[in-house]
Amino acid sequence: MNYYVGLSLASSSGMDSGVAVVDEDNNLILLDKLYKMDDIIYFFENFSSLKNSKICVSVPYDRTMLEGKWRILGKSYQPVATNDNIPNRDNWTQRHSTRGSEYFKSLTEKGITVTRFDIYMTRQSLHLNSCFKDRSPADCKFLQQALKYEWGFADLPSNMMPMSHMEAILGAILAKEYEKNPQQIRKIYSFRGLDVIDIKKTLNISSEVYEFESNCAALR
Repeated sequence: MNYYVGLSLASSSGMDSGVAVVDEDNNLILLDKLYKMDDIIYFFENFSSLKNSKICVSVPYDRTMLEGKWRILGKSYQPVATNDNIPNRDNWTQRHSTRGSEYFKSLTEKGITVTRFDIYMTRQSLHLNSCFKDRSPADCKFLQQALKYEWGFADLPSNMMPMSHMEAILGAILAKEYEKNPQQIRKIYSFRGLDVIDIKKTLNISSEVYEFESNCAALR
């Protein structure tokens, strides 16, 4: 039996990284929190079914604090990398954290399938994004209920789960789809030698209605 491992990797050891192990029938085998990179390495090195597992790890954002105007100019929506007047010293415009990249790349050299994913893009692609503030209690509750009733994770508890656990389940979903339905997966970009994947975008309701009306007009 194959197992699908999702890891919601935090940008530093001060925040919790969630890990979820799911089997073929969407049964949750393991949910846990890890903090230090040594703990994450210890988990994978001692996971007995590692050879039969497909792993999907999130790409964390680099939350290095910048001071003064550099904190403002370093926002992800500011294209400062193309401005010659603002030198990129010490790679302060890096949007993503490289934490653990070398280790995850080493797992692929052992024949283990490891991919990466972007949590926010995956939530949008799976129609799991809510109208609530990101990572707020209401947002957490919405995601938990959607995973339980719409994605078949019936053994999720009724009490509120940590967000890192649910984000790890997103990675497990992607790992499973990548194995079962590779035609439904697209590569977004490469990060440190590993593919960052996502579900192929589907038509939304307005697009489907527009296409339906266009087809009807063509038949008249």
